[in-house]
Amino acid sequence: ELCFVRIRKHIARQIRQFFWNIRWLHFKLFPIFNIQCTMVSTQSTWDIENRKKFEMKPANIPKELPYLPGNVFTDPYKTKFNKGHVFDKKSGSQTESVKILEEKVDPELLKSMREGAPVNLEGVPPRPEEAEHEGIPKRPPKWLKHDKQALRFFAYFQEPVHESGIENFRVRKCVMFYYLDDDTLHIIEPRVENSGIPQGVFLKRHKVPKAGGDIYTYSDLNIGVNVDVYGRVFRIVDSDEFTRKFYADMGVTLKEAEEYPADLFGDHRIMSKTKIPPPDIAESKEYVEKKLNGGRFNKGLQQFLENDRKVLSFDIVWDDSSYDGGLKFYKMDFFLADNTAEVREVREQNNGKDPYPKMLKRGKLPKEPVLTHCPGMKMKKDEHYEPADFTLGTKIKIFSRDCLLYDCDDYTKKWYKDNLKIEMVPIQLAKPRPLLKYQQAPPYLGYGTVEDSMASVKALVLKPPKKDVQKIFKNDLHILRYECKLVSSNPDDETRKFILSFYCGDDTIQIYEIADRNSGRVGGKFMDRNKHVNPVNGSYYNEKDMLIGQMLILGGYKFRLVKCDEYTEKYFEANPEVFKEASIDYVIEKIKSQGKGFKTVEEYAKDLMGKMDKNKDGYLSFDEFCAGLKALGIIITYQEEHTLMRRFDANQDNKISLQEFIDALTAPPQQHPYLQQDLSLSLIHISEPTRRYAISYAVFCLKKKN
Repeated sequence: ELCFVRIRKHIARQIRQFFWNIRWLHFKLFPIFNIQCTMVSTQSTWDIENRKKFEMKPANIPKELPYLPGNVFTDPYKTKFNKGHVFDKKSGSQTESVKILEEKVDPELLKSMREGAPVNLEGVPPRPEEAEHEGIPKRPPKWLKHDKQALRFFAYFQEPVHESGIENFRVRKCVMFYYLDDDTLHIIEPRVENSGIPQGVFLKRHKVPKAGGDIYTYSDLNIGVNVDVYGRVFRIVDSDEFTRKFYADMGVTLKEAEEYPADLFGDHRIMSKTKIPPPDIAESKEYVEKKLNGGRFNKGLQQFLENDRKVLSFDIVWDDSSYDGGLKFYKMDFFLADNTAEVREVREQNNGKDPYPKMLKRGKLPKEPVLTHCPGMKMKKDEHYEPADFTLGTKIKIFSRDCLLYDCDDYTKKWYKDNLKIEMVPIQLAKPRPLLKYQQAPPYLGYGTVEDSMASVKALVLKPPKKDVQKIFKNDLHILRYECKLVSSNPDDETRKFILSFYCGDDTIQIYEIADRNSGRVGGKFMDRNKHVNPVNGSYYNEKDMLIGQMLILGGYKFRLVKCDEYTEKYFEANPEVFKEASIDYVIEKIKSQGKGFKTVEEYAKDLMGKMDKNKDGYLSFDEFCAGLKALGIIITYQEEHTLMRRFDANQDNKISLQEFIDALTAPPQQHPYLQQDLSLSLIHISEPTRRYAISYAVFCLKKKN
């Protein structure tokens, strides 16, 4: 335990010796910093009492090492590295920032000043004198005080001219700038247009030496002083206001401004441009003018002085009777200064006319102009319009154009009322009738469709014809197919068979030919799918024209519809409001309409059948039935015959059962649900598979009803 205590004291002694050595090195190597270094040791009473003895003070810093590079070390305790500055800018002016010196304050003195009770000021220590701030110069430097300040002088120098008889020297005017911040001089020569002399910067900015070797300063410059710049002498004649104020602040008074010397060349140019006729020529000219009844005073001068800038403005209209004419509106301005008139066109947007701003330029407006080939050939003086000739409601002739005055502005109304005592009442014009001239469209040439050809007639920019989209969506899947025959005087065409397809979506027709074997004809497509014009009404064939027995003229060929397929028959029955002749109810009502003289329908039916059934067997051939109806005055079409045959000839033996026909006449009309609505109207806004399924179901319902 004793050894442990001795070892601990030995270690503590070595540590103190180590820190004493570090302290000595710190005094030797850091003489310029006021660093408080405290020895680190154990918490002993000796360290706490003597801590302040080792604090470094400026008075105790040793000065053995000089303040040279290599002997200066950074302060490890420094935390602020900002660079202090002396000069600052506040409110646009340069200021100096100084540290506020601390001043000892006597609390008793402050208390007496607050309470108002004076105290004895004897024995109060005087205020210490403020130490001068060594970093702030007593006088600001020239580059700071006179920053961006320049003195401006107006000077000239004389340039000799050797090869001219007009002048022997020329005056070159210059502007001299003296910069106060660095005592430099800058000379420029203002450019003169068409002078032929290279002008601009005459002397670049730099310090100009004097003849003795020194440089020019502001004290060497003054008005009336000759400045020698590299052998060329400049004479200062004037300065600006800032320069005079600067010299006044410096205690120097500038002289009065001098005049530039006379420039003989400039005076000669002014005299050469001035035309002064000799006195004898002016007198002789005046004598000749008066002898020729001229040279008198200006007759229109008084009118010009009294009426200058006074203009009468009228609204006029001209009824143009030419091809592209009509009512054309203009503005007529009559100038009272010289009784001249000007006619301006009133522009309208999108009127299709060329923009001519004036119909008549300003000049005298003659009442009856004398037109000649050359102006000098006029032998008669024109009579011109005066302000008294213009009244609202009258017509004036502007070079063979009869124009009506119908309105004027407020100033014109007031002028006529004050000077001529005339009340100008505007004329109410009738609304112009629109000029509509229609040109007949050229005939169709056969290229493309009629709509495509008319697109180039209706507009310059071709646009495709619009399609009936709703009709396409409604009837796109409906195709009506017929068996037709060619109507021709050629006997060979009687045996030809054709299949005609009518597309309800776009009213197009396509024809195929069925050729028999060994007939010598080629079957297949006979006519491409296209729209055809009905020569009867001039419009395209539509689905209403596609009835059995109809005659169609397609591409110069005549086709007669003989019969149709089952789908077309169902389509007819599903749309009775479009195809009335295909409706059995419509045909029955047409036959019953002839029996108004009978009491009941049964009597009419028996009488009708008794007249037609001559052999009393209860059956009639279809030809006998149709001939009997025509004999009784009941005219039916081929489609109506086909409808009756489809309804009453169930076994297709070309015979009609009389009893079934009588029952149909006597039975009340039956309204089928599938006939009361157009199934295709409900198929517009559904998908394609659903649409096809609905059509198939509708066909199934039609078959079931029959």
